[in-house]
Amino acid sequence: MTQLDHRPTSAGPHVSHSEHRVAPEVAEAVGHALVEALPDFHQSGDFATDLTPGIGDRLFLEDQLKMLDSVLEGRVVTPEQAEYDSVRAIVPGNYDPKPKAVIRVANASDVAASLDFARVTGLEVAVRSGGHSGHSSTHTGLVIDLRDLNGLEIDSIGRTAWAGTGLTAGEVTRAVEKHGLIVGFGDTASVGIGGITCGGGIGYLVRKHGLTIDSVVAAEVVIANGDILIADEKHHADLFWALRGGGGNFGVVTRWKFRLHPLPSFTGGPLVLPATPEIVSRFVALAEAAPEELSAIASVMPAPPLPFLPAEVHGKTVLLCMMAYVGESVAAEQAIAPFRALATPFADLIAPGPYSSVYMEDLGHKPSFSVRSRLMDVLGAVEAAKIIKRVERSSAPMRLGEIRVLGGAMARVPADATAFAHRSSRVMFSFIAIYSDPREQSLHDSWAMEGINQLSEEEDRVYVNFLLTDPDERIHAAYPPATWERLRRVKREYDPENLLRRNRNVLPA
Repeated sequence: MTQLDHRPTSAGPHVSHSEHRVAPEVAEAVGHALVEALPDFHQSGDFATDLTPGIGDRLFLEDQLKMLDSVLEGRVVTPEQAEYDSVRAIVPGNYDPKPKAVIRVANASDVAASLDFARVTGLEVAVRSGGHSGHSSTHTGLVIDLRDLNGLEIDSIGRTAWAGTGLTAGEVTRAVEKHGLIVGFGDTASVGIGGITCGGGIGYLVRKHGLTIDSVVAAEVVIANGDILIADEKHHADLFWALRGGGGNFGVVTRWKFRLHPLPSFTGGPLVLPATPEIVSRFVALAEAAPEELSAIASVMPAPPLPFLPAEVHGKTVLLCMMAYVGESVAAEQAIAPFRALATPFADLIAPGPYSSVYMEDLGHKPSFSVRSRLMDVLGAVEAAKIIKRVERSSAPMRLGEIRVLGGAMARVPADATAFAHRSSRVMFSFIAIYSDPREQSLHDSWAMEGINQLSEEEDRVYVNFLLTDPDERIHAAYPPATWERLRRVKREYDPENLLRRNRNVLPA
């Protein structure tokens, strides 16, 4: 067994399967002290509103936060501290939240104490893992920041790993691939494994090993009342079902236990082709028919000024295909050959290498994003023509129509096995605009929304992790009616007061 710790913090207690409170001297002491200190109206749920106007109330909150800080193994970061601005920042530049405090938790007991604090004070709670979502912070409440939950225990013999939810996809991938093992996340190294896994996880291994949640065998989770549980197929089974695809509504996951898969070798990288309706639609058809060892994420986009692209191509609309083959190099070459034959490539950097090399890294700054997405069954030449035209109409410096071809292992899991129910969808498509000035958000949101609405007449279906500034009611496109009602029942059992509502919210039944 290998253990990786980036700093000397505990990954949380190894709790039993029974429901109980861990570290009552921490969580309950904070709660009781606050109940005694606060006037009755502060427990009414309107505390944050009542607290805001007066200097005295602000100082009162500061005293409460100091009390919380004194009992945590982690720490509370408030606006008066020098590190506050760097700690509160999240990835999308079009969000600039200024929470009352950021709680850098060190273990599950800290999370329990933080939830007790929020429940007593009435402050809104946001949960941050990698910080790629606007829901991972708040203007009016507290952020439970999981980044110090970064323990990783790898059992290379049993092919499992307990991973703290403060880790990123890149950190976990680079660690497990050293053992010839892998688990699939998305396509970006800096995404936190806490959030992507709660929503489902659609990435480069989706056809071979399914969604990220299809490799989850257990979760350590702190529910709204502060109890710390281990959920799996035999214990808190309804909660375990909801955690896999329900989008963070049911508790704060502090560790995931993943099943790891053999990674004999890997071949991948970008293939850049001309973007015509025929080539785009043919690419989708080839990706669906390819061996399941091959997954692809392709983007219709203006060619960036990269050194491996000819200068005369820069700025022209191209199809940038990120190819990922899990298996021996000879078989990889055979599987990729039909894609190379679609047209003379502008660039072909597909080669053997580590799986982690296919991940997109940080852009090096804080861009703003506008995203609209949908799950589809048909993406042919007609849809491809609409995509190309829409991309060319955008004024964003970088805009793309992103195509993720699904199927394979993802589709073989029964629709009711997890809260992610849209298993039969064949393609996930997204319009994405990336730009510098957050004041342009409404312009680019409209561009993406209109494009998605005009693309297909299929029933609206969407992946919950790609719901950003969509209307609230679009949450119903993420879950079929039966799934939605079951989620509401689980919410009623584990978070009846809807404490965890800073997300794509499921209201308790």
